[in-house]
Amino acid sequence: MGMRLPDSTRILRRARSARTGLSYRSRALYAASWAAGHSVFRLGKLSPNSIATLQRLDSLASRAPAPRNITLTPVSFDGFEAEWVRAHRADQPHTDGTILYFHGGGFFFCGLNTHRRGIAALSSATRLPALSVAYRQLPETPIPGSVTDCLTAYQHLLDDGVPAEKIVLAGDSAGGYLTFATALRAREIGLPLPSGIVATSPLLDIDSTARTAHANARRDTYIPTNRLADLTDFWRGDPEQHEPPISPVNEDLTGMPPSLIMVAESEVLLCDAEIMAERLWAAGAQCKLQVWHGQVHAFPVLGYFSPETRAALRQIAVFTRDTVSGTARDD
Repeated sequence: MGMRLPDSTRILRRARSARTGLSYRSRALYAASWAAGHSVFRLGKLSPNSIATLQRLDSLASRAPAPRNITLTPVSFDGFEAEWVRAHRADQPHTDGTILYFHGGGFFFCGLNTHRRGIAALSSATRLPALSVAYRQLPETPIPGSVTDCLTAYQHLLDDGVPAEKIVLAGDSAGGYLTFATALRAREIGLPLPSGIVATSPLLDIDSTARTAHANARRDTYIPTNRLADLTDFWRGDPEQHEPPISPVNEDLTGMPPSLIMVAESEVLLCDAEIMAERLWAAGAQCKLQVWHGQVHAFPVLGYFSPETRAALRQIAVFTRDTVSGTARDD
């Protein structure tokens, strides 16, 4: 079942400046993302070769120097890896507050290396350590398998003595899906829910029907809408081989923890963000939806790249501090 477009106008919009006041870096990145993103998806349908090419991005990213002023500690799970990313400013014990981070990448590429710099900036801004999870991805495992890995990492934190009310789930794009899907799975099996959820440019519906009808269908700098059908089939996989993935936007959202959803004004995933916020509000959950002008898909993961990304990190830091301290408000 696809998503309906929202009726409410209860959208919190934030941007650093007016349309004419965007930083040079944001304007340059916007133009470059349009050219690069559309060039990649013009190559044709997903294939084993194109998937393998994109999956090499994480290996290439490993050649970049590690961010300064952080400590990295690897963690091994059964079948997947993770790492603690702790900025030197994050000097409190992880039991006092932790970010559990799920990277984006369409459920089939990116990983610890591609997102390390952005997560280091997030740790620095929030002054909390972050456990970054390299969950198994397509085609190795269907999306429900990725959710299982994320839930395993969440259970690990609980078993390690981190109270649920001190854990914030965070993720971008496909990782934004995993934040909500993991919380829903935790509720299903009787685990306590985390204190909050931060989702940037989240993909929240496996079906792309509503996205193709959205006003941003031709405006997205990164994802041409004519490729969404290919991706949808890829995400669903073979229903005879495994259980189909859920669409968090269509689930019962009663009792979900406070959430902050950040999205770029022109991206097609604005559709998912708007409808998810509507349904969270309808379910009585706290949700802050921020729609940022002149930014690209998952822009907060760029860390300290621009004045706008730094401003986004400050917003996430405020939300995270309020949720971990139990003072989150429904603005």
